[in-house]
Amino acid sequence: MDISQEIKRLEEEIKRTPYNKATEHHIGRLKAKLARLKEEAEKQRRKSGGEQYALKKEGDATAVLVGYPSVGKSTLLNALTGARSEIGDYDFTTLKPIPGMLHFNGARIQIIDMPGLIEGASKGRGRGREVLAAVRNADLIVLVADVFTIETIDVLKRELYEGGIRLDEKRPDVVIKKKASGGLTVKSTVKLDVSEKAIKEVLREYRIHNGEVVIRERITIDRLIDAILGNRAYIPSITVVNKIDLDPSAKIPENAIAVSAKKRINVEKLKQEIYRKLDFIRVFLKPPGGKPDDEPMILRKNARIEDVCRKLHRDLLENFKYARIWGKSVKFQGQRVGVDHRLEDGDVVTIYAK
Repeated sequence: MDISQEIKRLEEEIKRTPYNKATEHHIGRLKAKLARLKEEAEKQRRKSGGEQYALKKEGDATAVLVGYPSVGKSTLLNALTGARSEIGDYDFTTLKPIPGMLHFNGARIQIIDMPGLIEGASKGRGRGREVLAAVRNADLIVLVADVFTIETIDVLKRELYEGGIRLDEKRPDVVIKKKASGGLTVKSTVKLDVSEKAIKEVLREYRIHNGEVVIRERITIDRLIDAILGNRAYIPSITVVNKIDLDPSAKIPENAIAVSAKKRINVEKLKQEIYRKLDFIRVFLKPPGGKPDDEPMILRKNARIEDVCRKLHRDLLENFKYARIWGKSVKFQGQRVGVDHRLEDGDVVTIYAK
């Protein structure tokens, strides 16, 4: 039995097995084995080569438009950025990623119109694996449907999940320390919904037989597997329903933004939400002995001095001595800090180089 057949067999067994306390550890082991085999299959696929979509990230952050063909992603890109993405009334007009640049509140946000993503994409249908691999590098995913295909939003979310992309989730708060001997110890700071037996079954499937596991959230089997693998992409998202002008009475999902890219309805609202979701902070640079710049440098939340240096000049880190900060991120104004110091919105920064 090859990997693809074993994957299918496991998926069917998981579907057939009722979930309860008695079967929890068995299902946990099956899910762990399934995830491991999918990883192996993906590694084999990458080794075999094939064309890949390359995303050259530019600007202060990158957002990608993901949706079925013909939902108006190209028109939306043009409305947001003034780009000239091809528009057509037939499927798969966009055959490669098309970038544009949104200038908003001082930030330069790269918007990329991705080729259409369809059901079965995570299994390779319609070059779906290539699209998903490229999307993993984005800072924000904009899910796009239109008023006639609202049901595809759930399909997109499922395909992204199967492609290792976790929308609007934080990384599992789980620490695994492997040891040479002593067996497995499970510790938690919260009440666990998963049995210790099931947790150990999952760990052993990944050949972790000795070590300490510290869990600080009410974990699920799937989140535990994600923590073990450590290669999931955690990306915020926005849901957009396009072509609202063609059916103003369409039932829009909660928290989705209804727009008409063609008629420019709610395009400004979408720009504001993209900016908000990207969690930007503004940092003002101040030359030694001079005044702070009027125009801020735009960075992402939790950015460090290292990010400032990289944005100013790629060689600056090699000659970095220290920085001084005025703002909310320091205990006293003008405090001297190193490259690992985390910045906050409104900080004033002076970099001193050798």
